Amino acid sequence: MNIAVVGTGYVGLVTGTCFSEMGVHVTCIDVDERKIEALNKGIIPIYEPGLETLVHKNMKSGRLRFSTRLEDVLNSVEIVFSAVGTPPDEDGSADLKYVLDVAHTIGKHLNRYVVVATKSTVPVGTASKIKAVIEEELKARGVNIEFDVASNPEFLKEGNAVKDFMSPDRVVVGVESQRARKLMARLYKPFMIVSDRLIFTDIPSAEMIKYAANSMLATRISFMNDIANLCELVGADVNMVRKGIGSDTRIGKKFLYAGCGYGGSCFPKDVKALIKTAADNGYDLRVLKAVEEVNNDQKLVLYQKIVKHYGDERLLRGKTVAMWGLAFKPETDDMREAPSLILIDLLLKAGVAVKVYDPVAMDECRRRIGDKVIYSQNMYDAAEGADVLMLVTEWKEFRIPNTDTLLAKMHGRLILDGRNILDAEELRLAGFEYHCIGK
Repeated sequence: MNIAVVGTGYVGLVTGTCFSEMGVHVTCIDVDERKIEALNKGIIPIYEPGLETLVHKNMKSGRLRFSTRLEDVLNSVEIVFSAVGTPPDEDGSADLKYVLDVAHTIGKHLNRYVVVATKSTVPVGTASKIKAVIEEELKARGVNIEFDVASNPEFLKEGNAVKDFMSPDRVVVGVESQRARKLMARLYKPFMIVSDRLIFTDIPSAEMIKYAANSMLATRISFMNDIANLCELVGADVNMVRKGIGSDTRIGKKFLYAGCGYGGSCFPKDVKALIKTAADNGYDLRVLKAVEEVNNDQKLVLYQKIVKHYGDERLLRGKTVAMWGLAFKPETDDMREAPSLILIDLLLKAGVAVKVYDPVAMDECRRRIGDKVIYSQNMYDAAEGADVLMLVTEWKEFRIPNTDTLLAKMHGRLILDGRNILDAEELRLAGFEYHCIGK
């Protein structure tokens, strides 16, 4: 099969690369000429475990190519995936400009049947808009060419995206015709050898499934953070509470970890977009509004703990805080909506010097905020002279720190664990004052 994937971000690049690994001939398209030039040289624009190896392997085999021109390959492919960005507008709705730009290009150059499948997370009704744009362009050309639209939402976790794609727990495809269904089933057949997890739906349901799934996961996180804050007030331990409720098979254990808030490219954006979709249809999603409010507040918790420790915000001036972790989660350099950015901003406004370290997100932090913070060579370099150590991202290398080294390097003894991964007893026995979330 020959397919095209438009957009070379997390979703597009992983999608195109993993299909090529299964023997499909894939052309990945992006309007960013510098990005395509870099990819053609084997330079990967994102950090995602396992991705670089697969890109190089499939480029060498000739199954994976990169281009800036969809029109050059459009009439030699059977499926075009749209995996372009859908950034949030000021009102929280998804900006469909890039999605519709792809549709315009297809309509202007299409000469044979193709399935146009949306991978980007888009609001319900977007497929109808894509279809209308393509039909409008075909009408303007005075031609009548058959095509189908489909919705094929992605369920990839950053840091585990390649594995998620190659071994999916489900593949959702919304279609309108048997012809489109057969093509999509053929494409995904290699991924269904062990177990058939291909779910066909109507298109609006497929578009809704992605938003509903991410919103449910975000709800579980905010719920546990709310419970964690109450645990601190009543003397309970949120980790024990998590184990107790997670053992209920109706609830399950996943996404019940308390922390300093969720971030990333999906949960914040998708929650906002679903709230806006509901409002546009005259409905108030009260639960999701609360989820968003709790998460926004939770990103302030570590700062509030520092202020409480010193007794007055004014007493923070001149202090130094070491921050371990910048990315919104481990195994990625993505800092979109990351709690670290909120905390850095608050600390700098309070006159605090911030020393940061993250295994992979240092360059991304420089790109975002420049030299406002002090960039460290490693986790212990960041702790040098620090009055407070703040753990924000749960990278594995942070889990068992050398307490003797920390004692020798840190000026103060306060450790704030925003992800509840450190050993409280060990740190306290070593002489540190340790605080986490929900205990």
